[in-house]
Amino acid sequence: MKKNIVLFVLFVLPLVAYLFFATGVNSFISLPTITKNIPEVNTWKTLDNKTVALNNKITILGFIGSDVMEHKGNFFNLYEIIYDKYKDFKDFQVVMVLPDGTQNEVEELLKIDIKKLGTHKGWKFVFASPNQIFAFYDKLKLVGKLDNTLATPNVFIIDKKRNLRGRKGEDQKGTPEYKEGYSTVLVSELYNKMMDDMKIIIYEYRAALKKNQNASKEL
Repeated sequence: MKKNIVLFVLFVLPLVAYLFFATGVNSFISLPTITKNIPEVNTWKTLDNKTVALNNKITILGFIGSDVMEHKGNFFNLYEIIYDKYKDFKDFQVVMVLPDGTQNEVEELLKIDIKKLGTHKGWKFVFASPNQIFAFYDKLKLVGKLDNTLATPNVFIIDKKRNLRGRKGEDQKGTPEYKEGYSTVLVSELYNKMMDDMKIIIYEYRAALKKNQNASKEL
């Protein structure tokens, strides 16, 4: 009997604790909408002079600013914790917005740094003028602001209908909670909060696929 108790304490309880914390803390069944119908970015060009659309894609949206290499560590965090998990999903992408003139720095980042991590086929870098970026960001209607380099460490979840999603309401303890973006500086936030919220978005997408027999089964 004592042997069974010891085994339970040594092996079962740690496993239960791990599963509890690994499931995250989001109490929302459906992830709330922070801003509806944000603008498209399909008038801006990528490094290879192509366009990118947010519509019909699950998108992680970020703003790097003019000091590209300053955010190199943030790329690694986002890549390893979030992107690497969903990189094979056809309808998933990461879109980074930068001011014109940073193209060479982005090319260097892709060739030297991100290439070491693996594929970056789902990463899209789009370039626009500072005025265009500020105007676009204002339409997201966020509390947080861009800094003077047009950057923020936060990234944002955009659903397939171009709605910016996040946390708005109360957490499990009944404490008011508002989260419009996720800090790429904090590994714990990406792992515990953003990962949890991405699971909800993917679940919503899969549920929609089941309702529509003619929809793509890529996920």
